Amino acid sequence: MEREILHVDVNNAFLSWTAVEMLKNGNDLDIRTIPSIIGGDEARRSGIVLAKSMKAKECGVVTAETIYQAKKKCPNLQIFKGLPYKKYQEYSNSLYNLLLEYTNKIERFSIDECFLDMTEYLRGDTLINKAKEINKRVREELKFTVNVGVAHNKLLAKMASDFKKPDLVHTLFENEIMAKMWPLPASELFMLGRKTVPKLYNMGIKTIGDLAKTDREVLIKKFGKHGNLMWEYANGIDYSPVKYEKELPKSIGNSTTFPKDITNKEELEQILLALTEQVTFRLRKYNLLANVVNVQLRTNKFENFSHQSRLDFTSANTKNIYEKAKKLLGEMYKKGVPFRLIGLKVDDLVNKDEVQLSFFSKEDDVKQEKLDKIIDKINEKYGMNSVERAGKMNLDDIVKPKEQK
Repeated sequence: MEREILHVDVNNAFLSWTAVEMLKNGNDLDIRTIPSIIGGDEARRSGIVLAKSMKAKECGVVTAETIYQAKKKCPNLQIFKGLPYKKYQEYSNSLYNLLLEYTNKIERFSIDECFLDMTEYLRGDTLINKAKEINKRVREELKFTVNVGVAHNKLLAKMASDFKKPDLVHTLFENEIMAKMWPLPASELFMLGRKTVPKLYNMGIKTIGDLAKTDREVLIKKFGKHGNLMWEYANGIDYSPVKYEKELPKSIGNSTTFPKDITNKEELEQILLALTEQVTFRLRKYNLLANVVNVQLRTNKFENFSHQSRLDFTSANTKNIYEKAKKLLGEMYKKGVPFRLIGLKVDDLVNKDEVQLSFFSKEDDVKQEKLDKIIDKINEKYGMNSVERAGKMNLDDIVKPKEQK
């Protein structure tokens, strides 16, 4: 099976997280919008640039140079003190917890970078759609931005996320390597050391494309095993797995933005049913039960409404959660109001094995659980929506433009 990999990289992480924290604390200035850096004591010539804004980067400021050098390049540069490292870890964890809503196969590559293996978690959606959704949610919910690289292996996903910044999604599939990656300087190839670049230049290898076209045996003779790795990377070859520690999500959710505004309540209910099936499928896959259901609506004027309610008892049952979600939708729905987005999230999750069975569980609930498991197995084997409930018929006509069918 072809792997589906994302690389999520926070834009100017330490400066962005500092900016968000300052805004939370009532500061009117967003330091991401001006030439600014996070650095040490400005009075000390030895202080260095720890992080920079895009405006500072445009002036030629680079990470790890001295503040003295940076100010010579950018006289109006403003220097800000960084946050305690623990605070940066909190922002990193907020991103990680959001990503856990999509897959539990996440490799924390650094404090501001994660690889995601989405191969078994697309459930009928596309990798590029998930990348755009993550990019959008981070911006709207966490208040900082990320670049997302979309590819079929970790190397290409990492290279893609390093393309033009900030706040963008880039693909780098095998058929795009020649056009997007080969023209780049050899120094931009992932895992290429600084000492290696001059040696490559002396061999007449200046671009990644030059490296890809060089005889593999010549590189092995010159650089040993690393020569083989360089050749493979230059040709987009990488079999390394996403190294993850299995961790359960704290909440599971999904949302969809409509190609055209919807005013009809029945259409909203059909979409909500589809979201419920996707969310409860993942609940059951993780062997989790939910206690709280939350439904979100957004109008075409970007007004947000959100209602949540506790379930009568913990559940991963599609029917139970949908009935609660449908009731919440009814509480918020206003006839004639055009809606552009609907979302569903379940919270306060518990491991099914740790929950005592309720004496009040109905026979119908047991039957519904068996039915859900059968549908899960069919959809997992043959693809999501292989079996559909009657309420979802013609859903594609509602949530997808016709040319995307």
